[in-house]
Parts: sequence; C-alpha cells; structure tokens
Amino acid sequence: MKHAYRLLLFLAVLAFAQGATAQELKIISFNIRYNSWNNIDGENGWPNRKTAVVRMIKEERPAAIGLQEALIDQLQYLDSCLTNYQRIGVGRDDGKEEGEFMAIYYDTTRLELTGSDSWWLSETPELPSKGWDAACYRTVTKASFRDRRSGKRFVYFNTHLDHMGKTARAEGTKFIAAVVNGDCNDVPVVVGGDMNSTIEDTIFNSFYAVGLQPARDLTRRTSHKETYTGFGKDKPSLIDHFFVCKMKVKRFRTLDGNYGVPYISDHYPIEMVIRL
Repeated sequence: MKHAYRLLLFLAVLAFAQGATAQELKIISFNIRYNSWNNIDGENGWPNRKTAVVRMIKEERPAAIGLQEALIDQLQYLDSCLTNYQRIGVGRDDGKEEGEFMAIYYDTTRLELTGSDSWWLSETPELPSKGWDAACYRTVTKASFRDRRSGKRFVYFNTHLDHMGKTARAEGTKFIAAVVNGDCNDVPVVVGGDMNSTIEDTIFNSFYAVGLQPARDLTRRTSHKETYTGFGKDKPSLIDHFFVCKMKVKRFRTLDGNYGVPYISDHYPIEMVIRL
C-alpha cells in the first residue's frame, strides 16, 4: 500500500511539473548585427555567422525572438531555415523592406498571432521618420499573441533605441510606455531590445511608471553579464534588456555559449523563460 501511495504521489508531482513546464514560454532578444555591404566586420561578417545564428535559434527553441538590426537579406535567409516560424516587422527606412527591421519571429506551433503594429520613435510615429536628436530612424514592433497551450494572451514589444541621441532615447521610452500603458491594464506585457543604455539610466523611469520591471531582477536564476561585446574588440557593456509586467520570470540568461563561431553577433542574445 505504501509503495502504491508513493507511486501515485510521484506521478502527481510529475504531472504537476510537466504542466508547469508546458505553460512556460521562452523569449529571446537579439541584436543580430546588420550585414554590411562593404564587409566592415571581416571574419565576423554575416556570411561567417549566419549558420551559427540559425543553430542558436534551433537549439534554444524560443516561442518568440525579437531581432534588431536585421536587413531583408538576413531575414530571407532566416525565413528559409526556420520553417516553424513566421515573422512580423517593417524596414525602418520606408515601412516596407528598406533599412533595418525590428523583426519578431514566433513559433506558429506554440503561438497564435492575434494582432501586430509598428511605429517610428519620433514626433510622427505613423510615418517613416527620424525623431528628436536621433542619428537613425528607430522603430518599435508590437505583436499580440495567444499561447496555444494555455490559451493565455500576452503582448511583445521589440525595439532598438538610438545609439547617439539622448533625447531620442528618453522620448522613445516615453512613447513605448504610453502605448504599453493601455495593454498593461489588460494582459501581460514584454518590452525587449537593444536599449543602448545601462539599467541605471533615468530613461527607464517611463517604464517603471506604467508597471514594467526589469526581468533580470525578478528571478534568482539570472545573469548580469555584459551583452555588447563589439566582437571582443570594444569595452563590453550591458545594454540589452527585457522589461515585463503581469508575468513570472523563471530564468534569465545571457547566451554567451559557442554555437560554432566565437561571436554570433557584436551582441550576445538575452533569453528569459516566463510563465503567464
């Protein structure tokens, strides 16, 4: 009788653990580094990194991955390799295919896309435009998802703040916070990307004001390793972040492993496992 009771208890615990795992979602943010036409990255150029990037995605198997700096030829290559994934996002220069994308790929076997949008971080967010003191056009991509396993919904924002304009970064986070504010009242929200700012920067006060919190700080299983490396040639810095509201963060990692080349980009991807 004791053996039977122990077996039933073990099976119940196992079923509970499997159910909890089934409701967990993995999300990655990754500045992929654009494919330069004049091969300024030399041995670290896209042609030498692209198979390793695909290997990383296939090994990690995220439900969603937000990319920054991706050009259309890079996305077309990823499209051909990632058969279970679809993408959204627009080229920042014309709202179509010109310039860098803040693309979001999602696993169609796990997530159902229920809505999407893109805005420019500028005074005219509906039009291709450069904002404030920014050096480049900057955008944010929004994806609304339903988890096919749990039926729960969440919203994912993927962005890349300007690397030069301090005002542009501050105003960009204000714009994103204003958009997020309506969603945070209803569903869990993720905001991720290359923020070109360390977490101490006051630009993130706009996020905190609408209930977003740094995902790194919400779990003990975390990493504070620098994310920007410059292919090992520049001073490293921690400028890639996830912010979340209304969800549990189970794990947070900086993906600095070997996927076949020393560096798959000049940034390490960041990854978190969440539970809605």
